[in-house]
Amino acid sequence: MLQTDISTQKATLFSDARTLLKRLISTPSFSREEANTAAEIEAFFRNKQIPFQRLKHNIWASNRHFDAAKPTILLNSHHDTVKPNKSWTLDPFEPLERDEKLFGLGSNDAGGCLVSLLATFAYFYDRPDMKYNIVMAATAEEEISGRDGLELLLPELPPINFAVVGEPTEMQLAIAEKGLLVLDCTARGISGHAARDEGDNAIYKAIQDINWLTTYQFPKVSPTLGPIKLSVTIINAGTQHNVVPDTCTFTVDVRVTEQYTLEEVIETIQANVQAEVKPRSIRLKPSSIPDDHPIVLAGLALGRHTYGSPTTSDQAVLNCPSLKCGPGHSGRSHSADEFIYLREIDEGINGYISMLEQVV
Repeated sequence: MLQTDISTQKATLFSDARTLLKRLISTPSFSREEANTAAEIEAFFRNKQIPFQRLKHNIWASNRHFDAAKPTILLNSHHDTVKPNKSWTLDPFEPLERDEKLFGLGSNDAGGCLVSLLATFAYFYDRPDMKYNIVMAATAEEEISGRDGLELLLPELPPINFAVVGEPTEMQLAIAEKGLLVLDCTARGISGHAARDEGDNAIYKAIQDINWLTTYQFPKVSPTLGPIKLSVTIINAGTQHNVVPDTCTFTVDVRVTEQYTLEEVIETIQANVQAEVKPRSIRLKPSSIPDDHPIVLAGLALGRHTYGSPTTSDQAVLNCPSLKCGPGHSGRSHSADEFIYLREIDEGINGYISMLEQVV
């Protein structure tokens, strides 16, 4: 393809990506309520004359010359959003261009990544000479780690050799990501009258456990992700001022590294606290990709750097090497008056294309 043709194609993709992102912002898509944004993504594929499939609110497509004998790359990002917080001063569902920024709910997390990946997929869709297949999946329920998003879709996809997951990283290369454990803990005591020396206060038992949780350090530290992080984030106890509480519940947020399995972390905590410990899930595992993987080397060749991400994404449900990378800044995610710079969308498309050109 001539350079002028490539430039024209990219210019069209830049414009189409911005237009789609505005339509996505205009369409509420809270987790489990993504039907209408799924329809917008379907319309994008139809406009590009790309066949697609849908499972619930998940949309996916494969390159025109898909060959089952070749390895497959997954491009993935999500189209659900959190609900806007009360600090918004703008209409979260009105895409607003101002000061070279595009404001709107989901613009940064992860709309900019999603439309950039969709444009990248469209760029490679007709290529007959690739060493890899490419599958694009726009998925649901990422913000709640739901089971009807990427996890539901994976059995329908071909075996994946590696994945690029679109999340706002300023196009830097998150080569590892912490897994997540949420533990619901219950400390038990005996109720009694607060005026007399009776009962066994469950709050005091919980405090002992919380003190251990806030001081304990798992011995093995990840070279990329650092130590496991334990945070007590919710605590509830008591019914009235004059009753010694017989139960105290608290929730622990645990960010896990590849140095331990989730089961090992649970076992260690259970062995050291008095409270009953119940994990909500053991699905959200740490993820990583070797720092000498071709897609990582391609990013490094563009001047990007690698790092370990403390936040969780749909990488957690993948069973293949995966790279988290995308336009936008993680610090803007879930914030009031969320925005993405318009140039970041173009840079995202260019970055994804340049990286994949070196691999496929």
